[in-house]
Parts: sequence; C-alpha cells; structure tokens
Amino acid sequence: MPHPVPSLWAATAVPAPETPPLRGANRADVAIIGAGFTGLSAALKLAEGGAEVTVVDSHAPGFGASGRNGGQVIPGLKYDPDTLDRLYGEATTDFAGRTAETTFGLIEKHAIACEPMRKGWIQASLKTSHLPTLEGRMRQWQARGAPVEMLDAAQMAARTGSQSFAGGWLDGRAGSLHPLSYARGLAQAAIAAGAKIYGDSEASALKRSPEGWTISLASGASLEAREAIVATNGYTGPLWPKLKATVIPANSIQVATVPLPEALLAEILPERMVVSDSRRITNYFRIGPGGRLMMGGRGSFSEPEAPADYRRIIAAMHRFFPQTRELALDYFWAGRVAMTRDHLPHIHQPFENLTMALGYNGRGVALASALGQAIGAHLLDRTSPLPLKLTEIDPMPVHGLHPIYASAMISYYRLRDALES
Repeated sequence: MPHPVPSLWAATAVPAPETPPLRGANRADVAIIGAGFTGLSAALKLAEGGAEVTVVDSHAPGFGASGRNGGQVIPGLKYDPDTLDRLYGEATTDFAGRTAETTFGLIEKHAIACEPMRKGWIQASLKTSHLPTLEGRMRQWQARGAPVEMLDAAQMAARTGSQSFAGGWLDGRAGSLHPLSYARGLAQAAIAAGAKIYGDSEASALKRSPEGWTISLASGASLEAREAIVATNGYTGPLWPKLKATVIPANSIQVATVPLPEALLAEILPERMVVSDSRRITNYFRIGPGGRLMMGGRGSFSEPEAPADYRRIIAAMHRFFPQTRELALDYFWAGRVAMTRDHLPHIHQPFENLTMALGYNGRGVALASALGQAIGAHLLDRTSPLPLKLTEIDPMPVHGLHPIYASAMISYYRLRDALES
C-alpha cells in the first residue's frame, strides 16, 4: 500500500475540475486514453480546432507522474543538439529547444494558476570530469541562440547555496511550476474548449471497429471514435499488446522539508532556479510551495511504503545542504516515469488513426506538453508534421524481468558515478 503521507503537490494544488465516470455508450471524433500532460495537451489542441474529443483516465487528471513530478520545466532531449541534428534533423532539435517555451505559452494563454516561474535550470556537476561535456552542451545550445552560460564552483555555490558542485551550466529557457495544478488547469482549459474528460474510467480494451476504434471500460461503458490516442506513459498497462514492454516504469521519489527559515530561504536557491545534477543516476531539487526544499531522484522498482524507503534521497539532501540536517521532513511521495532504451520519447502509429506517445525519460513536463500539442495539430491537419520520427513498437526482451536487470544497471551506473573524478 502507498505511504499515507500525500505528496506536497496534492496537499497544495488548486481544486480539481469535475471529471465524472463515463457511463453508457458514447461517440467522439478523437478518444484519448490518459489524462496526463500528453493527453490533456492534445485534447486542448484538438478541441480548439473543432474536434469532438473525449478523454478517459482510470483515476483523475494528473493522477500519475504528471501530478507527482518535480515540476521542473526543462527544454531539450537527452541528446545534445548536434547529435539531434545528425540523427533526426534540425526540425526535431528546434522542437526540443522550444518545449519549455510551448509549456509556458500554454500557461499564459489559458491563465493556468500553477505557480509558473521561468528562472532557469542548472545542470550541476559534482565531477570535474563532467565539465567539458557540460560546456560542449552549453555551447551547442548557445550557437542556436539559447540564453545559456557556464557557472564555475563559486557561482554554483552562490546560485544553489551548496558547496558540493564543481561547476555547471544555466539554461535560461527553463523554469518551474506546480505540476498537479498545471495538469488540472490543462484539463479545465480543455473542458472550456469543448473536450469531455472522464475520471475513474479505466480503459480495459481497445479494438478496431467500423467507426475506427472502440474503447471498452472496466465499468461496462464504451466509447467509439474515428481516431484514438494512447497517452499512458509510465502507467501503461496491457491495453495494447507489447506497448507496455517498450518502457521501463521507474519510480522517481521525492521528499520535502518543513518550510525553511527565512535565513535558509535566502541562502538555498535564492533566485529560485531548479537544479539537477549530471550523474547517470541523478538527483534534482528546487524550492517548492510554502518555501520547502524538495529533493528527488531514482527509487526502487517497488512502491515506497515508509519514510525509510527514501533514505538515499534524504542522504543526498543532507550531503548537498548540511544546513538542513536538523529540519523535519513533511512529505514523501513517488511517481512512475517511463524510461526507454534509447533515452528518447517514442511516437507509434500502428494504424493511421491510432497514435501512441510515451517514454519521456524524466523530462515529461515540457516534452509531453509540447508533444501533445504537436499530436493534436497533426490529427487536425495531416500536413502538420510530427516533431519526432515514428518508430515501430519494439518490446524489450524479457521485459517482465526489468526490475532485476534495470536494478543491476542502476547499480552499475552508480558505481561508475562514484569512480569518476
């Protein structure tokens, strides 16, 4: 059973819109399974374009990782711009570089109350050996006009309040938000545009029909649509054979302190940037609602049940910020991110009128928001290109054993991180 302490986001979010269960037999132009950032952003775009859109989710908008992540709005993909240019073309690189701008643009356009701040993101390095790679990454984005800069150890200490970092780079395109409030705001905007959103409506089957697709719900309700979008990411189940096996659903765990004293608020992240470090198994942190310090990172593949399951993240917080050792922790929570073998998101279209998007590898706030918009635009007008190449559904071998081999890989990455200078 999950730990009884709710997430900081659930405790501080704006009220959820009404999303009652779907009942009876229903029809739509486009049916969307999953009310996270991808599904909600696509629903908003489609509804604004005049399509009749129905979204179903087994819980409520933002229930999954969309409402539980660190709220860091970071542009780009795991690959650097030059590599993206070479593998996928400049259009993909341009899309990746604008994902944060797209996200903040949606917030502004629809007046979404989600505490948006565009103060930048720092990729921090504990390792001097990582700095040349970070500088190369920074310069590649700088050559494309991004507001970026390198930071030395003294600048990192001033910007973060921690003496732990050898250096890093600052991306001024990035920022932060309240992810659950953002998800609920996207849902409200989509509803206002004409979309229908139903919670507690678990899709149990997706089958082709003369009308296009039939979605059967566990409750016995049904939904017919010409087009369907599957946007379930780290919560993908057996709805479509083999899709679940294309990603590893990894727990990202977080903790949040009690409100920081004024002196620490002035010292720790005084400019309210968000930060993640450059190791293979990274930690990320920011100041959250109520002036609390939040720290997150990779958890085990089993669901955490007690504060003791967060000990690695707590140790990282105290290592980076020894001045917080005496502070109590108010919140502990987790959400599933979807990891892919190539560290890139995937778009699948096994049929022309069925689109699947998943695998954000920890960058889902900006990436899923922008990709949902792009999918919606593509379904409204097929001449509007998708920003990523379509890929075949390619299940991982012996996917059922992923907790074993992925845990072994994480241990290997942690060892490599520890051995580097």
